[in-house]
Amino acid sequence: MPPQPLPSLRTPPIVFAHRGGRAHGADNALETFALALEMGATGLETDVWLSRDGHPMLDHDGIAWHRGVRRAFSSLPRERIGPDIPALDEMYDVCGTDFELSIDLKDPAAADAVIGAARNAGAEERLWICHGDWDLLRGLRGRTSARIVDSTRVRRMKEGPERRAAAMGDAGIDAVNLPAKDWTGGLAALFHRFERLCFAWDVQHTRLAAALRDMGLDGLYGDHVDRLLAGVASSSAPARST
Repeated sequence: MPPQPLPSLRTPPIVFAHRGGRAHGADNALETFALALEMGATGLETDVWLSRDGHPMLDHDGIAWHRGVRRAFSSLPRERIGPDIPALDEMYDVCGTDFELSIDLKDPAAADAVIGAARNAGAEERLWICHGDWDLLRGLRGRTSARIVDSTRVRRMKEGPERRAAAMGDAGIDAVNLPAKDWTGGLAALFHRFERLCFAWDVQHTRLAAALRDMGLDGLYGDHVDRLLAGVASSSAPARST
């Protein structure tokens, strides 16, 4: 499936509630996801693993206790993983689809199930699939209209950021996601010159959120929805034209 046109560079940035906004509730819980949206988050972030019977399950580690033994989700059917671990379709049932959803593809085997669940919910074009393996990302590009995100660090860009940005465009990778500490205004401007979106993770303080917004970043991930929103609102950066 061909990708949709790249969205305009965003002002304000997407506010992604990391693991649903874990400062406000249990990690990756339906109640936490719903609360983050009520608080004003424009995006949710979660991790996904595939159950033995093919369900994309939302959890950071992908490990469940079963009969006193730690078991990988891949070895258990959905019903035995536990009632506190939601599947992606359950998230859509509870939260609807009026938000951006960033999924860290912890288990690459879950890719098709994730795409299928988003497509069934009518939310595929608001899905952002994150991973650091370019072979995997290239393979996904031809199968979905979801956005594809290179999750990495500057030190891993052995070819340098400019060549990385150009290669991302050639490969149809929409955005780069770096730790907040890696970003500078110049680096954001470089990726924007190649029309790639810029995301930052581990944004835990209001001042940092404001500074990254002023650099022109397009998406911010953090545990504290209130701090992210306050930082974005307090920023003095002028709005970019779209």
